[in-house]
Amino acid sequence: MRRAIGLSLAALVVGLMASAAPARADFWSDAGAKYKGVTLHGVTESTPPSNYIKDVLAPEFEKKTGIKVEIETTSWDQMYDKAIKDMEAKTGIYDMVYIEQDIIYAYLARNFLVDVTKSLKDDASLKAPDFDESHFTTFANYFKNKDGDLFGVPMEAFIKVYLYRKDLFDDAAAKEAFKKETGKDLAPAKTHEDYTQIAEFFTKWGKDHGGDLWGTTAQAHTGHPASWYEFFESVAPTFGVYNWGIDANNNYAASVANGGQMNSDKAKAALKYWLHLRDIAPPESASSTWTEVATTFAAGRAAQGLVYGENAAWIASDPSKSKVVGKVGVALPPVEPGVMEDAENGKGYIGYYDGGAFGLPVTSKNKEAALLFLQYIGQDSVQSGWAVAAPRITNTATYDDPGVKKMDQELGGYYTMLKDDGKLFAGAPPYPFHAQVREATAPIFYQILTGEVAPDEGLDKMAAAAEDELTNLGYRQ
Repeated sequence: MRRAIGLSLAALVVGLMASAAPARADFWSDAGAKYKGVTLHGVTESTPPSNYIKDVLAPEFEKKTGIKVEIETTSWDQMYDKAIKDMEAKTGIYDMVYIEQDIIYAYLARNFLVDVTKSLKDDASLKAPDFDESHFTTFANYFKNKDGDLFGVPMEAFIKVYLYRKDLFDDAAAKEAFKKETGKDLAPAKTHEDYTQIAEFFTKWGKDHGGDLWGTTAQAHTGHPASWYEFFESVAPTFGVYNWGIDANNNYAASVANGGQMNSDKAKAALKYWLHLRDIAPPESASSTWTEVATTFAAGRAAQGLVYGENAAWIASDPSKSKVVGKVGVALPPVEPGVMEDAENGKGYIGYYDGGAFGLPVTSKNKEAALLFLQYIGQDSVQSGWAVAAPRITNTATYDDPGVKKMDQELGGYYTMLKDDGKLFAGAPPYPFHAQVREATAPIFYQILTGEVAPDEGLDKMAAAAEDELTNLGYRQ
């Protein structure tokens, strides 16, 4: 999709007066002149926002500066592996790395990244006039240190939303049958009981009507971290289990016995709820990551589901990829009593606010040129086309763009929800030990999914494993 290019008043004046004033290059050509011929290398996950950088923004930047940018888009696990190994070995292969919100705290603890704020203050000649950190949404706060300095330029931000099929929910026969069966009106779920009833109803509806339809999606891969994240970041919080059930203010307790919530009654109820949904979801759910959940919904195989917002645009608007264009509704996830109040009061949250930034490794051999590129993708002027091509918003001004407002209507109000209700969602907790605890507990979680370990017993084992790992790492005293 071609990006709409805005022309500022200042640029217009320069153009009109070109014959009366000496020719003068703009900031990008001036600043890039000394780095012309340099090739920057970046690594990121292959997602719509990242592909837009590779296909649109990188070529634009090269044309303006003479600095070539090669963006390597790969799988989620390979992205992390390549970036971390490069920074650990100090080989300097990459000048930009994708930093997912949940890993930034580990990177900061290991001093992997260049302080963008400080670097631009130290060398004013590199500071682009149209780059302003204050223009970012509050999501940028996840990429700052305790002093408020920015260590990554946000390039995508989205919430994990409740998508539902408007055509099914509005179907007269389905509404009548649901009312007869449950005594309730068929509408997007507000509670887990509502969601379960709708899921059961449409799974049965699909069987009875010979259709390729189930009542819900489930990101329940039996050997991939996506399932672990689905539970701890998207499902458990809706039951009132926050921050993975680990209490950082109570000696990093995870088990109920020590004051944590990882194996609490709420966590166990959440897990059983989710496992039941997995069992009435499409058969591919046992091997689905975030990608497959999106393709399942786009194929029209599910009546509802929790789907990462980065996929909402193409599911709702791209007929070449989606069979449900024009049929997608957006709502907040269902919650238990008290959870919404917790979120509104800042004591909890109702789901995951995901996204990432491009960071500059301290091992880069082209830091100055990379700083220019990071500022280029952080400008207001490049955001609107990016937001339309991939449903991500990182700059506050983007919400008011006409193209974005039009896309918001096609997405059933997703951007409006992001703007108004984004505060109800939260990123991963600020744990430097993120990966270690995930890896210590994930094998047990997979055993729960495959039926080798019962849910209650499994959560008890996971809480114990988390505390053992936190003790080994020195967090628990």
